[in-house]
Formats: sequence, C-alpha cells, structure tokens
Amino acid sequence: MSLSERLASGLKASLLAQAVFTISNGALVVLLTRTLGDQGYGLLNFALSILGVAAIFGTLGLPKSAARYVTEYAETDETQLPYILRDTLRYLLVLVAVVGVALAALSAPIASFLDTPALAPLLLVGVAFVALRALTQFLKLTFQGFNRVTLSALVRSVSSVGRVTFAVGFVLLGFGAMGALWGYVVGFALAAVVGLALLYTRFYVRFDRAEAREEGLSRRILEYSVPLTATRGANVLDKKVDMILVGALVSTPAVAYYALAKQIANFVSMPATSLGFTISPAVGEQKIGQRGERAARLYVQSLEHVLLLYVPAAVGLALVAEPTVHTVFGAAFMPAVPVVQVFAVFVLLNAITKITSDGLDYLGRARERAIVKGGTATANFLLNLALIPLFGVVGAAVATVLTYSVYTGVNVYYIHDELSLPVGRLVRHIAVIGVISVGMAVCVLALLPYVSSVVTLAGVVAAGVTVWGVLAVGSGLLDVRRVASYLV
Repeated sequence: MSLSERLASGLKASLLAQAVFTISNGALVVLLTRTLGDQGYGLLNFALSILGVAAIFGTLGLPKSAARYVTEYAETDETQLPYILRDTLRYLLVLVAVVGVALAALSAPIASFLDTPALAPLLLVGVAFVALRALTQFLKLTFQGFNRVTLSALVRSVSSVGRVTFAVGFVLLGFGAMGALWGYVVGFALAAVVGLALLYTRFYVRFDRAEAREEGLSRRILEYSVPLTATRGANVLDKKVDMILVGALVSTPAVAYYALAKQIANFVSMPATSLGFTISPAVGEQKIGQRGERAARLYVQSLEHVLLLYVPAAVGLALVAEPTVHTVFGAAFMPAVPVVQVFAVFVLLNAITKITSDGLDYLGRARERAIVKGGTATANFLLNLALIPLFGVVGAAVATVLTYSVYTGVNVYYIHDELSLPVGRLVRHIAVIGVISVGMAVCVLALLPYVSSVVTLAGVVAAGVTVWGVLAVGSGLLDVRRVASYLV
C-alpha cells in the first residue's frame, strides 16, 4: 500500500473514531450537565482533573517511546518488535500497580486538603480508571507506531461507545457523578480487552523473534521515555492544573463552567486531532527513510488545511458562544460563555499543535519539546495563581491561551528547523484565510438575532459553514475533489 493510500485509510478510520468519540462525548456532556447540574458536573470534572494528573505516573512516557521504536524497528529489524512490546507492557503494569496503591492511600487526604469530602470515593474508583486508561493509551499509541491507525481508531471507538453507554445508564439509574465515573471505567475496560486481543493476534505472535533483544534496546526505550514523560506531564498539568485550581480557589460549580468551555473547544478540534494522529508517524517514517522533502510537503499541506478550517472556526465559535450555551446546556451554565469565547483562540492553537507536536516526537525532537512544554506549563500554573483570584474562570482561560500560544509557536519553529517550511507561501495562505473569515463572520453576525432554539442555531452555523465553503473553494484554497479522495 502506498503512502497516500495508507494516509487516506488511516485518516478515514481516525476521523470516524474521532467522530464517534466527539458525538458520544457531546451527548454525554449534554446529558450530564442537564441531569447533574453545575454542582454534580463540577464534582465529576474536579475528580477527573485529579485523576488526569495521577495518570501521568501510570504511564510516564513509555507508550509513546515504545511507539517511536516500533516505527523505527518495523523499518529496520522486525525481530526486535516482540521484545519492545513485551518489555514496555511489563514496565507499564509495574507503574500502574504503584500508582494504584498510592492513589488509594491518598484519596481521603487529597479530598480533605481540597475541602471537598465528596471527592474521596470518586478518587478510589479512580484507581481502576487510571490503570485501564494507561492500558488503552499504550494500545492506541502502539498501533499508531505500526502505522495501523485503523486499529487505534477501533480501540478509541470501543472506549467512546462503552463510556457513553454505561455512564448514561448509571446516571439515569440515579448513581450521579459516581455512576458517570464508573461508565468511564467500563469503557476503558472494553477497549483494553479488544486492543490486547488485536495486538496479540495481529502483531505479537506474527513476528519472528530474535534469539536475544538488541543490546541496550530496553534502556533506550526507557531513556527516550524521560523527555516524553516531561512533555506529557507538563501537558497534563497544563490541561488539568487550571481546573484543579479553579475548584480549590473558586468553587465546584466554577469547575463545571470551565470544564464545559474546554469540552466545547475540544469538540471543535476533532478533525485536527484525527489528522495529527494519522500524519505524525508518517512524517517520522519519511524523515527516517531520508525523504525529507516528502515529509515537509506532507506537513505543510496538513497545516494549510488546518488553518483554512480553524481560523474561521475560532471566529465562529466566539460569535455563537452565548446562544450555544443557553440553548444547548441551559441558563445555569451561562457563566461559561466568556470562557468559551476566550477558548476560541485556544481552538486554533490546539489544532496547530495537534498536527505538530506528535510529529516532533517521531522526528526525535522530544527533548526540546519537553523543555518548552515544561516551561509553559510552569508559566501557566503561575498565571493561574495570579489571575484566578482576580477574574475567576475567565482568568484561568486567559492564562491557558497565553501560555499555549508560546508553546504552539515554539513547536512550529522546531518543525521548521527539521523540515524547512515555505514561510512565504504560508503567510500568503493565512492572509487569504483572514479575508474568508471576515466574510463568514459578517454572515453569522447578521443572522444571530434570529436564534431562538437549537434548530435556528444549527441553521446559523450551517449558513456560516456554507459561506466559508463557497469562499474557500472560490479562492482556490480548498480542492473539494482532493479532500474527498482522502475521505470517501
């Protein structure tokens, strides 16, 4: 199968999985906000934020390090692949056991320290959450390393469908935030069972195994996991510590408003997430194979399409934030509106990062990315401490956008250093996109006064998308046939 065919197949599978995840997550968010209210929804997300930090220690950077070496040895020496998979899984199980014991012991003290006793039972359930999430993360990234994004997509889809099915069921049965968290656990468990079966039958038993592992291979996997751990740790802290601080410094309902705004932003990021997950190993593969020009062309084309989609998307989200929150989630969540508007900028930054950061890991630039991520995560923490007491949840959003802007810019600089991007071409591309965004914004602003329900809101969004499509095609930036060839 050629590179373009593999990319098209992987992109379609990843988009489908991401669509399943996004739709199921969207349905779950609407249900939970409507049934749990801002207090219960805030408590759930407060717990998930703490568990997200704990999950760093449950995997460190091992899954992505293993994926990087899977990609390399699939090209150079397949007989070492069984050792890479077996050793990484063993290390992972040890980490999960240690973190599980620590989390069980610390759940009550953490809840007491945060002055939220209701957190304690949720954090106990979080032991299973962290363990199963670590396993599914390993499986998804390993399949990505094999350039079998379709299997990564399958694991994610099983997790998404399982989570929304059981979380919804448990909440409707009256188990509240605890039931929702158990739904997450069951979803991860189902995905882990499916993923392990696929990994064993389609890969592990099919590779000839060398008589002994290559000298220093396990050590190199562990060593490369160190900068990846730093990057992942900084990334999770960057995304979770703000929510923890909002809960600690403001209130549990404030966590609900902040979480909702972030989830809306992540909902809009769906296509970029799929594209980044698909092209990252391919960029690394092309560079390893001494095909640097092809790697650069692949990245530039992806960046151009992401900018064409997400600059107007960010503008549109800022404009429709108020009617969206009011009509979809209810008046109780209206304090989330200004946070959503600030996060519109984050949507664009996040989209660029999605197609850039993982590619740097596959290009061997994990250390540099780890350094800048650590710096921006620290700055984000300090800015949150300064801005949350003054501006509440809006201050937390501003801190995130400011620090993420720096992180995104440095990531693009590093990939430019690796691939020599055509800067002039990109600048001209962005200028045309600016004109398209203005045209779309005029249309949306003219129609906003007519929004009175979910149906009319959808109509305004559809009108904005139509104007964007016409202008994008008319400007020559969007080739419908070419895009369709990857998606159909």
